[in-house]
Amino acid sequence: MTAINVELRDRPYPVHVGPKALEMLGALIPSEARRVAVITQESIPWSVDPSIGALTITVPDGESAKSLSVIEDICRKMAVAGFTRADVVVAVGGGVVTDIGGFAAAVYHRGIRFINVATTLLAQVDAAIGGKTGVNLVEGKNLVGAFWQPTAVICDTEMLTTLPIREYRSGLGEVAKYHFLGSVPAPNAATTGAATTGAATTGAATTGAATTGAAVDAEVVAACVQIKADVVAADEREGGRRAILNYGHTLAHAIETAGAYDLRHGEAVAVGIAYAAEVARRLGRISDERVTEHHQVLSGYDLPCRLPRRLDTEELLGLFKRDKKAVEGVTLVLDGPDGVEPVSGIDPTILRDALGTLR
Repeated sequence: MTAINVELRDRPYPVHVGPKALEMLGALIPSEARRVAVITQESIPWSVDPSIGALTITVPDGESAKSLSVIEDICRKMAVAGFTRADVVVAVGGGVVTDIGGFAAAVYHRGIRFINVATTLLAQVDAAIGGKTGVNLVEGKNLVGAFWQPTAVICDTEMLTTLPIREYRSGLGEVAKYHFLGSVPAPNAATTGAATTGAATTGAATTGAATTGAAVDAEVVAACVQIKADVVAADEREGGRRAILNYGHTLAHAIETAGAYDLRHGEAVAVGIAYAAEVARRLGRISDERVTEHHQVLSGYDLPCRLPRRLDTEELLGLFKRDKKAVEGVTLVLDGPDGVEPVSGIDPTILRDALGTLR
């Protein structure tokens, strides 16, 4: 097992990666806590033992759960149960649950501690780490939220053996992102199956995850976590460098909003990464060969590179302007000679033409 520290100045915390990491949960609960609010979903096939009294609160499946009404319901249940600032939230699930659980912890009593138990690949390599919490509005994804850091994160790689194929592939979209941000190796399509994640092999063949085009192991998960931990430690509240973690996300969030979340988040991120490469090529930031590399990495992870046909170009471009990164016109995170970085003030004609290449 690997422990990676997110080295924030005021409140550093560990991320535990590897098989059997879930067994550490009891030891991570603060000693003064009297009870735990376990926030999860009925579809999550994993239970937790926090070693003290627990109130389990289930939230709906899917992005529809990321709403202010769900946050209100969680907080009211905690209030009725008498939760205080000494108590703890434990979010058990994927990115939806960690976003909701973290936001509820951020606003209940103006902030209580929480621990993320990440059960999906996407949550383990990205969503559960870094303290970004929040919910969606009809107008866009993650428009309401708070930066609120967990006290610990558990990434038990045995949990990945139970993922359905599309959920596993969604996580691969974020892994592909980290390939362009750091030293995560390119996918090896000859290696298949979630069973190579450092987990027991039982059950993997029946989940569908074993049929994805590429698999990751605990070392790859840890490599992604290390990249994110380093970026977050340098820029906790996205004042600068942390924006690179949104590589591929401007188009991804627009696709999710316009398409009513037909694509999973990581699938949309993959299309967004291909789009960012096309925009960067048109701006003279990267070569044709670098664009080809983007497509090879995405293909190696069996990820999509094309827009769903029914999505309207003008609607997508309009949604770009609502993106949280937008400061001066549309801002995209793009590859270039100095690596991945935010770029503002892009000619709308370039944005529109690049979308056309993904049809």
